[in-house]
Amino acid sequence: MLNTSNNNTRKMIVIHGGHFSSLGGFYEEASSVLMKDADWKVGTLDGFDDILYGGFGVFENKEEIEIIWKESQKSKEELGFAATCEFYENKIRQGKPFNIELIQQKLNELEEGKGQTLFEILIEIIESHTNITLRLE
Repeated sequence: MLNTSNNNTRKMIVIHGGHFSSLGGFYEEASSVLMKDADWKVGTLDGFDDILYGGFGVFENKEEIEIIWKESQKSKEELGFAATCEFYENKIRQGKPFNIELIQQKLNELEEGKGQTLFEILIEIIESHTNITLRLE
């Protein structure tokens, strides 16, 4: 028996990995597909997490949605180890308001092969929302 529950009612949102090659580019893509005409744009990991709660973009709070991340392998490489090191190093260079000790610890973990890349962090953020199904293509 086929499981067809929610498949027809779930709103589909497509993130095109071909449209960006950096975290800033990801934020622009996420803003364009998740926020459409809203004035507010995604600019941080926390901000990306916030819009996934819904209610002020293209879907409502707790609405069942599916995010399809096309060319996700390209994104995985471009938002991988090198980009993540640069991301943390920039925060350390900037200093306040960032918690430098915590960021240095995250950088050390990454360099030891135990930390998460930006791509993995973004995936974790998406998957933390139970109303969202993620499909990597």
